[in-house]
Amino acid sequence: MEISVAIKNELRRFCESFAEDRIGRIQNNINNINESLKSETKSSAGDKHETGRAMIQLEREKLGYQLYEAEKMRQALAGITTLASPANIGQGSLVITSDGMYYISISAGAFKNGPTLIYCVSSLSPIGKKLLGKSRGHCFDFNQKTICIKKVL
Repeated sequence: MEISVAIKNELRRFCESFAEDRIGRIQNNINNINESLKSETKSSAGDKHETGRAMIQLEREKLGYQLYEAEKMRQALAGITTLASPANIGQGSLVITSDGMYYISISAGAFKNGPTLIYCVSSLSPIGKKLLGKSRGHCFDFNQKTICIKKVL
């Protein structure tokens, strides 16, 4: 197996693990909130009770949206292939620049492989938007720096 395919497979697994962990945490929080709603009993406080239930309901809605976004991350990963090394940067590209290395997939933070640091970024992130569609040799300005693309894997 070619080294670039091997590292891209590791990066994909890292991103999948990030998404699954996030989904698990959100689902756990939703379950805890559902338990809170079930255990909330009507008390003589009246308005205080209703305010508490409303706050719990708002938190559940917020978590529902976070779960939706995390599921979208998982779906985005499902469409990424690690085998192709296209000339132009797209989803699944590993990009080596003069400023660092980027894996275009989902925003999952930094992947550390020995001394090497690779940033997993979404194509919708500011740096992802700058990289998307470009190829080896292109240079662009980002955060008051000129960044040049050295290699696309």
